[in-house]
Amino acid sequence: MEALNSVDTIVFDKTGTITKGEFKVEKVVSTSHIKEDELLYLAALAESMSSHPIAKSVVRAYGKEIKGISILEYKELAGMGVSAKILEKDIFLGNKSLFNSHNIEVDNLSEGKTIIYISINNEYSGYIVISDQIKEDSKKAIKQLKKKGIRNIVMLTGDKENVAKEVSEEVGVDSYYAELLPQDKVSKIEELKEGLPKDKKIVFVGDGINDAPVLARADIGVAMGALGSDAAIEAADIVLMTDELGKLPIAMMIANKTRTIVWQNIVFALSVKAIVLVLGAIGIATMWEAVFADVGVAVIAVLNAMRVLNYKAEY
Repeated sequence: MEALNSVDTIVFDKTGTITKGEFKVEKVVSTSHIKEDELLYLAALAESMSSHPIAKSVVRAYGKEIKGISILEYKELAGMGVSAKILEKDIFLGNKSLFNSHNIEVDNLSEGKTIIYISINNEYSGYIVISDQIKEDSKKAIKQLKKKGIRNIVMLTGDKENVAKEVSEEVGVDSYYAELLPQDKVSKIEELKEGLPKDKKIVFVGDGINDAPVLARADIGVAMGALGSDAAIEAADIVLMTDELGKLPIAMMIANKTRTIVWQNIVFALSVKAIVLVLGAIGIATMWEAVFADVGVAVIAVLNAMRVLNYKAEY
């Protein structure tokens, strides 16, 4: 609560934090002899073992039950995609970084949406266009945080540059970094922390299992409670149970109100004790004044602190 009063920089993950994380397949494009339906089928098989929201959207788009197919050598590649051997075919499914690392050339697409590239037996075979929606309160929450004096609001994402740019411009963050791997996010947090004054704090807000190291490294980690992974929730200091970013400025308002009441209690308690001490030194204060300065002041401080329970923070 104390740290929330010294926040200078807030860093947001994009998917599932600023956006809903409710992905939907918009189209499937084949760049080889394989038909779109078969391409989606193979993609759904490869993604069926992943818990990532994008993977779930691909399986959902296929729309049929997946069973009885052997998926061998399955591997999740953090921040890039997945690989698997399905029906005696080597499948790669993921972003451009995955294909660059395997020297597979893919189309340089500039759509402002998430693109999943697909290769079969190391041959580029097509791509899937997936869209995500920005949360209704993201823009308002970020605007309110700026009003509260947050100097720097940053967005980090593993998505492509053009997707990150489109989202950042819509919600109004100050800067963004795209196409990051999980370890890159930790490095960015370290870099941003180095530029902070000594008395200022940095907040990271995320939801995925890949965000857990960043949540732990930030001064204050904030996780999404509804859609967030167990690892992210465990690593966070604050959990937003409704996944609404608007709860973050409210948490800061509550922290500010709490600090105000704490200082009221400190000043009141020390003032009364000092007065009674002086009166006792000159022989005016009796035992009853001393009892009030001790027990009475403690009771009043507790009652004053209870006012925070009735505080209604709105933004």
